Amino acid sequence: MSRRPALPADTSDVLIVGGGAAGLSLAYRLTETGTTTVTVIEPPEGPTRPPERTWCYWDQDTGDFDEVITASWCKLRVRGTDGSEVTVDPAPLRYRMLRSAPFERVVHSRLARSPGGHMVRATADTVRDVSDGAEVRCTAPDGRTLTLRARHVFDSRPLRALPPARTHLLQHFRGWFVRTDADRFDPAVVDLMDFRVPQPRHGLAFGYVLPLAPDRALVEYTEFSRTPLTTEAYEAALGRYSREILGLGALTVEAAEQGVIPMTDARFPRRAGSAVFRIGAAGGATRPATGYTFAAVQRQSRAIAAALRDGREAAVPAPHGRRALAMDAVLLRALDTGRIDGPDFFTTLFRRTPPERLLRFLDGATSLPEEWGIGLRTPVGPMLRTALELPFLPRRVRPAPRIGESHR
Repeated sequence: MSRRPALPADTSDVLIVGGGAAGLSLAYRLTETGTTTVTVIEPPEGPTRPPERTWCYWDQDTGDFDEVITASWCKLRVRGTDGSEVTVDPAPLRYRMLRSAPFERVVHSRLARSPGGHMVRATADTVRDVSDGAEVRCTAPDGRTLTLRARHVFDSRPLRALPPARTHLLQHFRGWFVRTDADRFDPAVVDLMDFRVPQPRHGLAFGYVLPLAPDRALVEYTEFSRTPLTTEAYEAALGRYSREILGLGALTVEAAEQGVIPMTDARFPRRAGSAVFRIGAAGGATRPATGYTFAAVQRQSRAIAAALRDGREAAVPAPHGRRALAMDAVLLRALDTGRIDGPDFFTTLFRRTPPERLLRFLDGATSLPEEWGIGLRTPVGPMLRTALELPFLPRRVRPAPRIGESHR
């Protein structure tokens, strides 16, 4: 491969705007290849910088991110509204959790060690195409204007408005990192969806428990609905769930996190210019029917890094296949109209589908025959009616919520 010409001091092969899961993951993959100069633009310390976040995903034991994994589990549990339990082992897959702060430290260290790696603390104001690439104009913490250029810019900042969609739901949540006075948790089992919480009139609600030790866990209250709650309402729901349903007794809340994730069948453009690309949630990486994003971000990041390493044209691959998005659109509409009972739908899906296949399905990695078999385990009539009406529904614009990156 021919040697690339030297770049000016304010120019890189790649500029990454934003230091969330998508931006950090792409920087991580690019520093692995060592063939691309990369600059990451992150907000300075202050109100524009997001608090520490939690990301979860499932995969096989590949050794990826072992140095920053907070915890992992081999068993998943779903509890129905009547208290019935479904506990599954999706081997060879494991459910994994990592926190943003250790991941940031690892990526920042890689950038510092890489001859072509840089990190800039500034607020990105504008991103636009220029001749031979793109430029990002930023405001430094001292008020100076910085102009950085690159052959390719990958922008992970949240969108100001969501693209038009037929269904607009939100996954909104608040979680407590708790420590209990006695051992209350089974460190081997994640409560993925606990539907014993009171259900809202529209949508669904569930508890979510990630045990970190017999006396420590992330306990979360989550809703799929059209409108977020107030912090006070989340706190009340978490208090009831922790004490009345989980029976945790005396506890200490050591930290909290809160966020909103769009669940929509909108079509997210992955290109914003000739040399400007959108990645992460802004580029459609969030799985519409579940809110999970981290695994798709890794697929995107690996593909981008491999293309640049091999000298191919930069591109952001579609994070989810067309069949997966079509099925998600049907499920979202069916939930939004109330045609299906959300808690019963998810509980039955986990009870009647082999767990490893179900997780592959949620990652878009199943075959058409496997998906057909899973579809037959859902309420066929309501789902079919919804599928037939979707092509005739208009797509409408809705303002983008303030998005919080969390476990999805």
